[in-house]
Parts: sequence; structure tokens; C-alpha cells
Amino acid sequence: MSDQHATPYLYLAITMALFGSAFTSSKVIVGEMPHGVAAALRFGGAAVVLVVMTLLRPGTGSFSWRDLRRAGAAGLIGVFAYNILFFWAISLAPAVDGSVVVPVLSPVLTTFFSLVTGREAATARRVGGLAIGVAGAIVFFAGIATTGFTGTRLLGDLLYVGCAACWAAYSITSKKVLTGMDPLRATTSAAGAGALGLVLAAAPQLPDTDWAAVSATGWANLVFLAIGPTALAYLFYYRALKAVSPVTATVTMFAVPVFGTAFSVALLGESFTAVQFAGAVITIAGALLAVTQKEKVAGVRSGVAA
Repeated sequence: MSDQHATPYLYLAITMALFGSAFTSSKVIVGEMPHGVAAALRFGGAAVVLVVMTLLRPGTGSFSWRDLRRAGAAGLIGVFAYNILFFWAISLAPAVDGSVVVPVLSPVLTTFFSLVTGREAATARRVGGLAIGVAGAIVFFAGIATTGFTGTRLLGDLLYVGCAACWAAYSITSKKVLTGMDPLRATTSAAGAGALGLVLAAAPQLPDTDWAAVSATGWANLVFLAIGPTALAYLFYYRALKAVSPVTATVTMFAVPVFGTAFSVALLGESFTAVQFAGAVITIAGALLAVTQKEKVAGVRSGVAA
């Protein structure tokens, strides 16, 4: 594999390591401030970082209101909607649950959307893989009952499923955005639109937030989230999407549970049962079966989202 072909996968590998760390840092932050405020600060800070990066790098492509609207719409899905659900979920359920549910179900749902919209062929292998993936998810949720099942945790995990759906939709819509925009400008536009929505949603909570109670550790985690798992990770993900299909990009999400679980267990002391592990393995097997088949639809070859 040439360096040129390997670069997108290097971007994806770094992105998945950063995404895995985000679950632990986010859990720390929602323990010290309202989850809506945490989401707004994370992406507000990331948007500022990305704007500065864009200004320091002139010549990032021609300006187009149509491209800006497309990128903004993608941001409302992958930044605003995703993080409204994500920070709400992580305030209710363990970070380790999210580090498995979101990255494992994202490629399953991406493939499902691609099949429904005709971007990929509905073969027996793909359909069977999706069925296995869903079965694994059911086993994973059943495993929650062995670790002190509560309605709150179940709601949190269901919200994580919503996050996976948002990320799948974001990956598909972003591919079309990147046909006309530089990755940095596209990332900045998407993050800016999503951050604006998050700030407006968090506005009612700002006066009641006890800023003095936020520890130095909390602020450090917030800064890390804004720069690492957000500004840099989203930029690297967009750069990779420029060269690979959404299905290929989201299948690398299978690396996130490794990082996310390790961070959650080591730094937060969270548990992961054998039943949950079995469910995750089944879901990963099904997802790999569904997505590791060569695309046969012409739209994939032409650069349309796969």
C-alpha cells in the first residue's frame, strides 16, 4: 500500500483513538456541569480552534453558499443532534456502554441506510450481517441486567443508539459535502453550525451553572475534548472521507471500543461483563460481514456516498 493510499487510514486510526478517549473525558465533565452546557462548550471551543486554523491556511477552496448550507446541514446532524443525545446519554449511562454501542452500531446503520437508498447492493451476505449485528446488540443490552439494571441506564444506552444513527447519517451526508469543499472548510462549517445550535440549546442552563464548582480537572478535560476528539478528530475524519466511502470510514469505528473500554475501566473504574463482551463480539462480527463486501453500485465509483 502506497503512502498516499495509507494516509486516509492513518487519519482514521488517530480519529478512532481520540474518539475512544472522548467517552471518559465527557463522563468527567458531565459530573461537574449540565450536559447541555458541556456539549456547547466542547463544540464552541472546537469551532473557535477550527476557525483559527482556517484563517491561518488561506486558499482552502472557493466559497459557495450551497456548499456552506450542505456542510451546515451535516453539522446539525453530526454535531448538534449527535451531541445533544451523546451528553444526555453519558449523564445517565456508563461511558463504557457508549464506547461500544455507538462505534459498533454506526457501521451497521450506515450499511443499512446505504442498502435502503440503493447505494449498495442488498446481498444475502449484507442482510445476514445486519441481522447478526442486531442480534448482538440485543445480547449486549441483555447484559446490562447483570450489572445492576436500571431504567436510567437503559434510557442512556438507547440514546447512544440514537447517536449511532446520527453518526451514520453524518458520514453519508458528509461524503456529498466533500465533493465541493476542502476538508478543513467543510469541518469548520459543520462544527460552526452544530456549535451554534448547541449554544442556543444550552442558553437556558447557563445562568444556573455553578462555574466555581468546576474543578481544574474538569476544565482540562473540556479543553482536551475541544481540541483533540473534536477539532482534530473531525478534521481527520473529513480528510479520510475525501478518499474512502462512508461504509469504509465507519467500519474503522470498531477500534473505538478498544480505546474507550480501556480508558473507562482504567480511569473511571467502570465494569464490562462477559455477556456485554459477547454481545459486542457478535455485533462486530455481523457488522464486518455486512460491510466488508466490494461495492457493486456505480454510484460508489463516481464518488457518491457508499
